[in-house]
Order: sequence, then structure tokens, then C-alpha cells
Amino acid sequence: MTGLYIHVPFCAVKCPYCDFYSGPYRRETAQRYVEAVIRNLTAYRIGDTVDTVYFGGGTPSLLSTAQIGSILETAAPCLSGDAEITLECNPTGERGDYFRALRRIGVNRLSVGTQSFSDKLLRLIGRRHTAQQGIRCVEAAFAAGFENISCDLMLALPQQSSALLAETIGVLTHLPITHVSAYLLQVEEGTDLSQDAALLAQCPDEDTAAALYLQAVSALEAAGFAQYEVSSFARPGYESRHNLKYWHCEPYLGIGPGAHSCFAGRRFCVPRSLERFMAAPRQEEELLDSAPCDAQERLMLGLRLRYGVAEGALSDAAKRKLPPLLKAGYIERREDRIALTARGFAVSNAVIGMLLG
Repeated sequence: MTGLYIHVPFCAVKCPYCDFYSGPYRRETAQRYVEAVIRNLTAYRIGDTVDTVYFGGGTPSLLSTAQIGSILETAAPCLSGDAEITLECNPTGERGDYFRALRRIGVNRLSVGTQSFSDKLLRLIGRRHTAQQGIRCVEAAFAAGFENISCDLMLALPQQSSALLAETIGVLTHLPITHVSAYLLQVEEGTDLSQDAALLAQCPDEDTAAALYLQAVSALEAAGFAQYEVSSFARPGYESRHNLKYWHCEPYLGIGPGAHSCFAGRRFCVPRSLERFMAAPRQEEELLDSAPCDAQERLMLGLRLRYGVAEGALSDAAKRKLPPLLKAGYIERREDRIALTARGFAVSNAVIGMLLG
């Protein structure tokens, strides 16, 4: 089974913290982009059953339902009957009719960029929606027939306190949602945020960020959202099938400027240029790895999952590093498996690097 990722490189306004490739939305340009996506879907001849489709961005909900429908229609010959089809959207405007039209063309999962339910924090990070708009968006999606809705939750925001986070999670967990993507704010080089010294000075330090993460894990799990990956929480049976492909080293094909793939035995990305993507008969590929998903990479990715990895798959050198990590509470044994604890997930890069480095 293969996953399909469609990168939609348009935004109404670029968020100051965002490093994903995107540019301004123009109706004519968007149509040329859609035509290029369709051309690529035809050119690749996937040759396998596609059981997940993910429209990411950027802001995929800037595309019309007719445009999204034409992409799905092109992909239809290789789609499984129970394919998980996700579209990211921003909670701005009245979206009821749009959501109902998405359901009619086969989209069955929404990922809503709520980020926070504090108007103060939303303004600080440059989001255009209000907390109330976020609530109304989720409620409208549910009323339109979406039973599988994910919301984004950003942690370690400027001026974010434990109390503000608790308030946001309280609102979030009372909405009709099935999944939460909770991730720490990352300051990426070259973004507007990275140049804003005054705002950066208001961000929590590492210890406070870790405390906010652990608070989120505890509160979400108490509300019935089980952690299954470093940044992912779901009600039973609603784990993101598409995102799990990344951590299980399963094949996925990315289409669009800036998209990444692990497909046909290679890992590659598409240059971050919309014009080059639209002009090419088939998207350009920049090779990243000619032999991906070796044993070491599978271990690294597997440790991002709450299920962890088989202890027997670790090298002797890695096994010798287990005792201090177990004693410190960063990892735990579960029968014959090794898994990171919530505390370990809070500093996962360091723990995985220490264990496998």
C-alpha cells in the first residue's frame, strides 16, 4: 500500500513561524498548479494501491472543491475503497458549504489549523483566525458529516503559560474531534519569527517548553486521546494512517514543489519552485537517499512511536546505553520492546541520538 501526499503551495498570508514552501494564492496560478498535479499523477503510473491521500501545505483549502475533486478523480483508479483522504484547512470564514462539498467528493478527514484557543497567543504568532472561529470551524465540519477531525495544538508559544495551555486544551477536548497534533514551536532559520528578537525573547526556555509538553500529554490522555507518536494523539481507531507511513517506513509519493517522497526504493524531494513544477512535464526529483529505510533508520523512526521497537533489534552498543536511560525515566521496557516515555518524548531527539549514535 502506498500513500499519496499533495503539497499545495498557496497561502493567503504566510505565518511568521512557517518554513513550509508556499507563496501567495492566485486563481489562475492555482489552476495551472492543479493541472500540473494531474499531469504528474498520470506520469508516475503508481502501480500500487493507494490507501491514504493527504493534501498538505500551504493552505489546501484555498483550492476549490472542483479542483480537489479533479485531483482525486485522476487518482481514483489506484485508490482503495477505504482510503483515508485528509485535507488541511485554516479556520477562517464560514466553511459549511465547502465542507459538505468536500464530503461529496470523497474527502473523509480534516486537519484543522486551530493552534490555540487564546486570542492573545493567536495574534502573537500571526494567525488570522480567532479562537471562536476555530470552534465554529470544527463544529461546521462535524455538522457537514466529518467524523474524523484532527486539530493542531502548538506548544511553547510566546507568553504561553500553563494556565493558558490548560484553557486551550479544555476547549479542544470538548470539541467533536478524534485526533490532536501537538507540537513544539520550532524557530526555523529564514522565517520572519527567526528575525523577531522581541518575540523570541517571550518564548519559554527549554525546561518550560518540556513542562508544557508533558502537561499536554497528561491532559490529552486524561481526555481520551492516547499518545501514539511524539506529536500525535488519537481516540482509539483514529490514528492518522497517512502519518504512520512515515514512521513505519512505508512507501509514499509526494507531488508538488517542496514535497518529499520515499517511493520506488528511493527518497527524494521536489525543488521548492512553483514555476519549475508547473513548467515540467514531470516534476524534477532531487535524490536524497538511494537506499532508504535501512535497519538504523527503522529504529530511529520506530522510537518516535509509543509502541517503540524490539529490544533485540538494537545493537550491542545501544543495549549498553539502556540502563542510565531506563533509570532516568526516559525510556521503559514493555515485555520485549523498548519505548520512550512521555518524559523521553519531550527530549526525543537527544534521547534517540544518545541511544543510536
